Amino acid sequence: MPLPSVAVPPWLAHALRAQRGPVPWSAVVRGALAAGPLLLAAVLAGRTSLGVVAALGAMLAGINDRPGSRRAAVKRLGVPALAGACGLLAGSYAGQQTGAVTLTFLLTGLGLVAGAVSAIGPVASGAGTQLLVASAIGAGMPLPEPGWQRALFFLGGAGWLLVLRLALPTSGVAAGDYRFDGERDAVGAVYGAIAALLEAAGGPHATGRRVALTAALDHAQDALAGPRLRRYASSAAERRLHVQYAAALPLAEAATALAWAGEAVPARAAEGPRRLADAVRTGTHTGPLPAPARSAPALRALDDALLHAADAFDRGGAADTLHTRRRTADSLVRTAFGSGGREYGLRVALCFGASAAVAQALHHARWYGSHSHWYWLPATAVFLVKPDLGPLASRVLCRAAGTVLGAVVFAGLAALLPRPEGLIALVAVSGALIPVATRHFAAQTAVVTVLVLALVMVGGEPQASWSRIGETLLACAIVLLVGHLPTLGQRGGTVRARLLRATEAADAYLAHVLSDGTTDDRAGRWVLRREAYRALAEARAAIDLAAAELPALARHAEGTDEVAATLERLVDTTTACAVQLDDTGRLTPHHTERIAALLDELAERRERAGLLMPKARQLPIAV
Repeated sequence: MPLPSVAVPPWLAHALRAQRGPVPWSAVVRGALAAGPLLLAAVLAGRTSLGVVAALGAMLAGINDRPGSRRAAVKRLGVPALAGACGLLAGSYAGQQTGAVTLTFLLTGLGLVAGAVSAIGPVASGAGTQLLVASAIGAGMPLPEPGWQRALFFLGGAGWLLVLRLALPTSGVAAGDYRFDGERDAVGAVYGAIAALLEAAGGPHATGRRVALTAALDHAQDALAGPRLRRYASSAAERRLHVQYAAALPLAEAATALAWAGEAVPARAAEGPRRLADAVRTGTHTGPLPAPARSAPALRALDDALLHAADAFDRGGAADTLHTRRRTADSLVRTAFGSGGREYGLRVALCFGASAAVAQALHHARWYGSHSHWYWLPATAVFLVKPDLGPLASRVLCRAAGTVLGAVVFAGLAALLPRPEGLIALVAVSGALIPVATRHFAAQTAVVTVLVLALVMVGGEPQASWSRIGETLLACAIVLLVGHLPTLGQRGGTVRARLLRATEAADAYLAHVLSDGTTDDRAGRWVLRREAYRALAEARAAIDLAAAELPALARHAEGTDEVAATLERLVDTTTACAVQLDDTGRLTPHHTERIAALLDELAERRERAGLLMPKARQLPIAV
């Protein structure tokens, strides 16, 4: 008799899930060359404590070292490193000049600001995390050097990893200037995603392929839009990649319209984007592209887009814009201090402040023994309260398991390895493992635990594996308690804020498409389309995360997934309308009826989910 299947709770399923993919060997090499060699150089120079700080900076930068372009890496690694240096400076002087109570209030205020700023985006979230972790280290790890020296060497450690990121080639470079291998892979992935969507049109996987296309476009846009000294791309290779990215946008639009129609397309329709993807990755010519049938507006749009792409690949041209708008300072402030930023900032402040207070109480009670390091508990709380790493219960479970595993492994290795050379080698090995371990929070925690324990032992702290386990469990209890407090403002603030932004972006896109002069302003339309799909992807990510929480927290996001699904169908329909208007100048009754039905459905589902959002503007729907 077969055993009945048992449904795994979403939070536990998330804890058991790990990312898959090839080993990022280039990142592994960078990790091996970062913290370990810095520590070795400092030990040989007789400045061990500064080497520990530099290695910590390299380690935290290594956690943010993800696949992508070198330009994007400057911001992704550099901004958090600057925030970490500021946090280390502030924590060092605050820990020296203030008492325990004043220090706790200062760290709580810092947590409030860092948590609110983290709502702006991934880079801001990384900066907020490093700001708080480094401030805890500065206040709770007394060192003989003044605060400004610690901050400088922390920044130098992170800067060393950034130099390695910019200078070393990425593994698997196919052709062309290796400086732009990240951009080349990202743009090639866009054409591959377009081909995959065309192949899935009319089938059950079309929606998932459209989501994958959105992710590919977002990644390519980020890869090409990194910080630069000049306003436009200066090298011919980079300008060519910008042109190739811009040529993919009408292809993506036509493919989305074909998927929306729900009918399968001929197999040869996907062959053209496949060849374009290969041409981007290898730097070769596309050759003749098979032309799809021109029996429908979307197929004609696809054929025209293929012709335009082939011409752009052959002739090149001026560097096109990336069809994105910079976020203004006002919008950043509104995001940070909106409902999502306020809720997260308050939660981070309470977790960070409470953990700092408990850590100092344990320090004065001699929990830590004869040394004066109490940074571990508040630093652990920062990582635990970070929603980027999964649902709260999943984060707590993975952090506890990873810390126990890392502490046990380190205790065994510390008893066998010679000091300090064996511990320095362990730091280098752990640094090399971080890029692989980031696929699962428990694995990342275990590797980071080994690395940090090795660092502080080289710096003179006695073996502290077992006290670290106790502190981690305390941090888990604090974050779980604060995470379920019922009085921290409106629950689900992040989900509501992102859904509001997605609704506004979809409304602006729909209004633009249905207004006069759509064909004359395709660039503006593509900007609005990219903003709408990106905002939807961010809202969907927040909703999926909220739905995987424990029931007491997940209930605050009930019904929001239905709102997001309706918005996704509305934006897809808007794209199909744009293609239809380009072809004939008029919408069919099917298009107008579908738009009207989706707007009614959206209003109904918004009301059912209790979302107070602005009503959609009156739109000129003409048949």
